[in-house]
Amino acid sequence: MYKLIKQEGRAKRGELHTVHGVIQTPVFMNVGTAAAIKGAVASDDLEGIKTQVELSNTYHLHVRPGDEVIKKMGGLHKFMSWDKPILTDSGGFQVFSLASLRKIKEEGVYFQSHIDGRKIFMGPEESMRIQSNLASTIAMAFDECPSSKAERKYVQASVERTTRWLERCLRELSRLNAAEGTINKKQMLFGINQGAIFPDIRIEHAKILSQMELDGFAVGGLAVGESHDEMYYILEETVPYLPADKPTYLMGVGTPANILESVERGVDFFDCVYPSRNGRHGHLYTNQGKINLFNAKYELDERPIEEGCGCPACRRYSRGYIRHLLKAKEMLGMRLCVLHNLYFYNTMMEEIRNALDEGNFAAYKKRKLEGMSASL
Repeated sequence: MYKLIKQEGRAKRGELHTVHGVIQTPVFMNVGTAAAIKGAVASDDLEGIKTQVELSNTYHLHVRPGDEVIKKMGGLHKFMSWDKPILTDSGGFQVFSLASLRKIKEEGVYFQSHIDGRKIFMGPEESMRIQSNLASTIAMAFDECPSSKAERKYVQASVERTTRWLERCLRELSRLNAAEGTINKKQMLFGINQGAIFPDIRIEHAKILSQMELDGFAVGGLAVGESHDEMYYILEETVPYLPADKPTYLMGVGTPANILESVERGVDFFDCVYPSRNGRHGHLYTNQGKINLFNAKYELDERPIEEGCGCPACRRYSRGYIRHLLKAKEMLGMRLCVLHNLYFYNTMMEEIRNALDEGNFAAYKKRKLEGMSASL
């Protein structure tokens, strides 16, 4: 159940009550594609950096170690020793990202595994069964993510198929949640709005989704090649047609600026690999902008990554030491950088929620963006 607490313009402050605890929104989900955050980050680390929700990927876990293995191990929460909410992506994005290895039909998608080349079939029912085996808190509907450059005729047909797939997802998850042997019988389902950069297709799809019994709604198929301005325009046009009394999730987004702009347009949930991927390459987020620790000017820098930051890296280590670790290819360097970036994102979301609670989100957003645009 979603509870809307406060609203400032379109920006929403809410709570999603789940079987694994209450999610305070807006929220950034920390991406652990294969049931772990890349960069040697453990579940107890996540607890220490303010993580509310971990996100894992259905396709990747189906390929390795196998969803049946995880079910036999007691589900994903027990498997990775994490007792807070988990959202599983449906595998639909792999339809887009593995374009050279797949064939889309009405019944579903035929893949070649990126691991060993074996043939895999995944349709709406298979995606729901895999996610039920994983026993995540929130399952995502199986969809196709058409390219932002796709022709209108293709996008229209793709969206209509995604709607038919969603109806099949709803039926199958309802069956699974009532089945004997299901680990999480209260698994939630979010539907996904598609339509590339055609606002009228997006709006019509949002209207159709709004009539369905779903726990939340995602806007998919953005941040896949279109400009930031195009993305913001699509959100402005589409989000008002999604139910305000349910959470809205912008999939795969994004930079701190993207998140601030999208919260202003009514988005509640976010996920992105940027903080962990950039961290592994020494690129770090601060309130004064991004820094690259590989730069020689940090060699003798005794300051933490950011003064006043409470992350495990900044509480103890200097920029110069972490730079040394990165240059020496020591895993600790990557780990500390990833922890810092995730802490930065999670703290920013906490600040956004506080600003909404206090009714000054617009002023906070302006101040935050001005600070991050400053050069170091």
